[in-house]
Formats: sequence, C-alpha cells, structure tokens
Amino acid sequence: MIKKFYILSLLLVASVGQVLAQQKTDRDYLRSGNKLYNDSLFIKAEVDYRKALEVNPKSTDAMFNLANALLMQQKAKEAMEQYESVSKIEKDKEKLAQIYHNMGVILQSSKQLPQCIEAYKESLRNNPKDDETRYNLALAQKQLKDQQQNQQNQDQQQQQQEQKEDKQEQNKDQQEQEQKDQQQQQNQQQQQQNKNEMSKENAQQLLNAVMQDEKNVQDKVKKQLQIQGKKLEKDW
Repeated sequence: MIKKFYILSLLLVASVGQVLAQQKTDRDYLRSGNKLYNDSLFIKAEVDYRKALEVNPKSTDAMFNLANALLMQQKAKEAMEQYESVSKIEKDKEKLAQIYHNMGVILQSSKQLPQCIEAYKESLRNNPKDDETRYNLALAQKQLKDQQQNQQNQDQQQQQQEQKEDKQEQNKDQQEQEQKDQQQQQNQQQQQQNKNEMSKENAQQLLNAVMQDEKNVQDKVKKQLQIQGKKLEKDW
C-alpha cells in the first residue's frame, strides 16, 4: 500500500516563468529530464537533472526531480540527501508538502517510523488537504503502535524466560545442596554404624576373652581336683 502512494506522490516539477539565457539551458535540461523520467528512463533522467544543477545549483525543481529519479533507482539514501537539501531552500508550501511526503515514504519503507511520522506531519502543515499524506500518516502511526506492542511483548517474553532460567538455576542449586546434605548425612550415619559395629565387636571380643579365662580357670580347678583325688586314693 505504501508503494502505491509512493508512486502516486513522486510528482515532477517543471520550471516556469521568464529566465535568462543561462537559465534557459537549465530549463532545457529539466524538460529533457522530465521526458526521460516519464519514459521510465531514470538513469538518463538523473544525468539531465544533474546537468541542470551544474547550470543552476540552486534550482529546487532540479533538486526535487533528481531526488525522484534517484528514488526510482532504489537509491533511497542519495534521494533522501537531495530531499533534505531542497527542503532547506524551497519556499513554496505545496512543493514542500511533496518533498516531506516523499521523505516520509522513504523513512516508512525503512521502518524509521517516528521520523516518518514527523515528515508526514510536516507535509500536512504545508498542505493540510492532502488525503494521501493523511492516510500514510495514519498507517505509520498504526505501524508504530504495533511495533511498540510487539517490542513490549518480546521484552515480557524475554523477562519471563530469564525468570524461568533463574528459577531453574535456583532449583538446581537447591537440589545439589540437598544431595550434598543427604550424602553428608549418609556418611555420618555410616560412620556411626561403623563405630557401633566396632564397639559391638570389641564387646564380643571382651566377652570371649572373659569366657576363655573362666574356662581356663575351670580347667585348672578340675585338674587340681583330679590331682587331689589321686593323692587321697594313694594314702588309703
């Protein structure tokens, strides 16, 4: 839709009025350039417009038409430079409206929406009755609103993603700490169990030793009794 208005709004301006001999050459180049432009021979038209500017560097008509020819060759940056130059010296409000309209189209096509909106507003200040410019302004304002909303949504999604990642990282740290604590607790339990088993083993060893000592004592007593018994029998 923008391209349609863009083509409709690239208006050519021809010089009018009485001119001197040198300015007639300027006018001749403008006429030749305009004919070439209308035949879609934009490169050749550019050449004639530049020649017109060599003759008359302050020709706003040549500057404006040169900008249009450059724009039709997809040389938006060079075209914008020409529009900006001519906007500083052009006095005619209708021509200024056309200049700012075309500047708005370039800015809109490159998604520079805030600057584009200002260009369209400036165009309407010079020609409030231009419906095409008013339509493009409304469209650019809607595009800017949508762009800002999309950016806001992206920012929210990014923030949510970052919060999710932070939470996951916190959960990971918590799990690692819990595992570490659990492992430490298990180690402590194992150490206590080992200690208990060692104590039980020591007690059993001690008990076995006591029982062995008791057995040894009993064995000695039995032997002693046997010896004494034999002695008694002998005496009798």
